[in-house]
Amino acid sequence: MKSRNHIYISFITYCFILSPCVSSEEPVVNKTLQEQSLLAVLYAQTSTEYVANSMQTYANATSAIDRALADSSWTAAQEQTGKFSEKSPAIIIDVDETVLDNIAFQARSILTGISYPTGWIEWGLEESAEPVPGVSNFLKHAQNKGVKIFYVTNRVVELEEATKNNLKLLGLPFDEDRDVLLMRGENGWGSSKVSRRALVAKDYRVILLVGDQLGDFISLEESTIDSQSRRKLAEKYSDMWGTKWFMLTNPMYGRWESSIYGNKYPDTKEEQIQMRIKALRP
Repeated sequence: MKSRNHIYISFITYCFILSPCVSSEEPVVNKTLQEQSLLAVLYAQTSTEYVANSMQTYANATSAIDRALADSSWTAAQEQTGKFSEKSPAIIIDVDETVLDNIAFQARSILTGISYPTGWIEWGLEESAEPVPGVSNFLKHAQNKGVKIFYVTNRVVELEEATKNNLKLLGLPFDEDRDVLLMRGENGWGSSKVSRRALVAKDYRVILLVGDQLGDFISLEESTIDSQSRRKLAEKYSDMWGTKWFMLTNPMYGRWESSIYGNKYPDTKEEQIQMRIKALRP
């Protein structure tokens, strides 16, 4: 029986040596780039293991809510300063691949040979993303316990209304008494979430952080380093994972990928493909 690695290497060999998919024509190269995401997207879209891992993460996070509420000294935000024990509790949660499942967009990109950001705004405006497994029960438990839920996302502000509608269509908690959906581009916010976490921490005791990227927990400056150094950050914050910080699995995209390019995307798709291959360690 062929091993998974053997099958994967055979796929790469076919795509780069035998197949006409390597070409100077941009649409074909772009299609090849997207097809490299095929197994990652299939894993997220079809595997029971992906669903189980997500449900497990949210079950553990749900239990952590109760522990956090019982301990007024508990905070999950590095941005939390001063006296906070008397503040009302809140959680800060990312949106894409943490609350909203955009795997269908990734599958569409592969099938049509497009790549982000092409088609992303249109996808967001469809308001059709499904909930990530386990998130609904987690958020409803938080709401029932009187915990404020802040959605801190790097979706652009142009998608704010559509994102709010999508969350509401799924029956997820969404308070209207203040702005709980903090978007990139709103109030001058960039990709870093530090200032948005600090804004929440000013008025609330942040008891949990949930996301699928390092930047959902720490600063972009700290996480924008080479891939090997990034891995060491997991150990640095080992006491936070699974207690106050909860990371969802996202094999499809993220800054983990840009780190293999030295945090600067290559000028051409061909170079991007080659750098992906070069990053493999047999």
